[in-house]
Amino acid sequence: MYKNYLKRIFDFVFSLIGFLILVPVFILVTILLSISNDGKPFFFQMRPGLNGKIFKIIKFKTMNDKKDSLGKFLSDEIRLTRVGAMVRKTSLDEIPQLINVIIGDMSLIGPRPLMPNYMHFYNEFEMQRQSVRPGITGLTAVRGRNNIPWNDKMKFDVEYAKNISFALDIEIFFKTILKIIISDGVNKDGFSSTDSFEEFCIHNPIRNYKL
Repeated sequence: MYKNYLKRIFDFVFSLIGFLILVPVFILVTILLSISNDGKPFFFQMRPGLNGKIFKIIKFKTMNDKKDSLGKFLSDEIRLTRVGAMVRKTSLDEIPQLINVIIGDMSLIGPRPLMPNYMHFYNEFEMQRQSVRPGITGLTAVRGRNNIPWNDKMKFDVEYAKNISFALDIEIFFKTILKIIISDGVNKDGFSSTDSFEEFCIHNPIRNYKL
């Protein structure tokens, strides 16, 4: 009942309320990022959603587009602006995704939407994470976010997909608020501490999971 019907209703209502409350912050961050990113406060990426359906995710643009003499982008560490670093550290870069939740591409709580090419590497177990809408936060986020290995991330994502409940979502929501307050699981430089999923799969072609 909750998974199939009520969760989507709650997502729509609370994401709309949340976005309206955060409109002043949204406008302020948009202005600051427009100044630091040459008038480009947002960036869009294609991500796999429910059942692998591709959608366009909306996030604040925290890096500029500076390039070297050969026309190649400089490293992420160099392109991350001061405003962008602050926005990432406080998780304010996730605010635009409330729009994704409102229109039905995402949920407030669920597995994080990863890159589309990752799905080519998924085994049968890992593909189960796509059986639910991706979320702004989730079980993986409150258990370690950027600081846990890929096998644990996948296990936690599937664990959530198999055990969705109102009580679990409430627990994840309040744990997320606490982590944002204490900046737990957010790297100071704003970047993930783990290798890409492709690299993980290359080094671990046979992956077994136990819930």
